[in-house]
Amino acid sequence: MATSAPVETAAMRRAIEFAARGLGRTSPNPVVGCVVLDSAGRTAGEGWHQRAGGPHAEIHALRAAGDRARGGTAVVTLEPCNHTGRTGPCARALIDAGVARVVYAVADPNPTATGGALTLAEAGIDVEGGLLADAAAAGNEAWLTSVLRGRPFVLWKYAATLDGRIAAADGTSRWISSPESRADVHRLRAAADAVIVGSGTARADDPQLGVRIAGLDDDEVSQPLRVVVDSGATAVKAGARVLDGTAPTLIAVAEDAAAAHLEGLAPLVRLPRAPGGRGLSLPALLQALHDRDVRSVLLEGGPTLAGAFLAAGLVDKVVGYLAPVLLGAGPAAVGDAGITTLAQALRLDVTDTARLGPDLRITATPLHLHHARPEEN
Repeated sequence: MATSAPVETAAMRRAIEFAARGLGRTSPNPVVGCVVLDSAGRTAGEGWHQRAGGPHAEIHALRAAGDRARGGTAVVTLEPCNHTGRTGPCARALIDAGVARVVYAVADPNPTATGGALTLAEAGIDVEGGLLADAAAAGNEAWLTSVLRGRPFVLWKYAATLDGRIAAADGTSRWISSPESRADVHRLRAAADAVIVGSGTARADDPQLGVRIAGLDDDEVSQPLRVVVDSGATAVKAGARVLDGTAPTLIAVAEDAAAAHLEGLAPLVRLPRAPGGRGLSLPALLQALHDRDVRSVLLEGGPTLAGAFLAAGLVDKVVGYLAPVLLGAGPAAVGDAGITTLAQALRLDVTDTARLGPDLRITATPLHLHHARPEEN
């Protein structure tokens, strides 16, 4: 097996950038980018998976490359698929295009699609895996989590003061975070398949939960499924902004809830209650969303719902927006998470920090979670 040349490493970085363009549009498929180099190592074609059911990244790149792909190298962020679904197998397309070498970042863990590398090698193509695997896996973390854990990837977002308050003692909360931070939240929503809030947030804020990005028209923006966890079917009323038609909405209620008044307002999903009878079973909620092809969720609920997700070990990433503000009283960012002593504290690994206007954005992952990705080759 040959060792990747600098030109291939540069091409993989470019492919990872292309893959990110598909975030929020490809579920239940992964985001994938591909760069085809000609036999002299020059870029011949580029592409990414743009939407579920559409051509895969390799197909876009091969079409752009045309005859220049023959004898060249395909650099792709995920092992080329080996099965026929709504589109044909990319491994066969690469073979038919006459490429001499394929370099991929992450092995495909999906049992229905894996085997592309072997098929390529059996056809006489030089194959190398593992190039920039960490970076490519990070860009595909939601899909990889969904495949390996059988549930959607959960990102919990919150905005708080430096002393951890999400509202003042009188309940006022608009606005703790800056316009720059609020715009960034819309970027997170656009990349997610679903956004979840609880009944407390629905009552207090009447959130709309749609995506608005400056400079983009509505038809250019990917809108997530809006999910309200309303166990007792008492928080969502006719005329609520979450029912405004901007994006699809799903209301999750308990199996025994009286919810006849919600019929016709939005689709309902009835779920079992959590042990102890407080709230809904969160594993059942995530399973119901997974069954609807949701592979990533943005948890925007208040402290009660956030605490429940944390207690259940169902948070994969945290994004906190900290404003240089002190309140001294008011609700905390997270409620009861089942932690009673410091030894039980959920400790996080900070993976990124950034200034957004006056605010600080901190991105972190729970230390007990290992990134859901296959071993590098």
